[in-house]
Amino acid sequence: MAYFAKLDENNIVLEIHSVHNNELLDANGVEHELLGYAFLKNWSGGYQYWKQTSFNGRIRKNPAGIGYRYDSVRDAFIPPKPYSSWILDEDTCQWKSPISYPTDGKIYIWDETTIAWIEQT
Repeated sequence: MAYFAKLDENNIVLEIHSVHNNELLDANGVEHELLGYAFLKNWSGGYQYWKQTSFNGRIRKNPAGIGYRYDSVRDAFIPPKPYSSWILDEDTCQWKSPISYPTDGKIYIWDETTIAWIEQT
């Protein structure tokens, strides 16, 4: 199966749809995203905002999820920013806290008010 994200006009993921791999194959048996796009456009009655995704991270850095944003410059699906202080890691297109998660084996949650990890007891 191939998977495609249905995007709104602002490149926000609305839904994820599966498409049989055969729909992406050309006459030589080579897979093309554009063929999947054409299939979905026809299937949906002309809806035109689709991007292929993969759940193994093979393409577009991260699997698409509802509410994620497709960034055409980075060619990546980026999850919603969890906190205003967090910074986008350009390599992974994942949000990172400004302070690394502690590695002492304890459980912490992020506190945006203090910009710190707070130990859970």
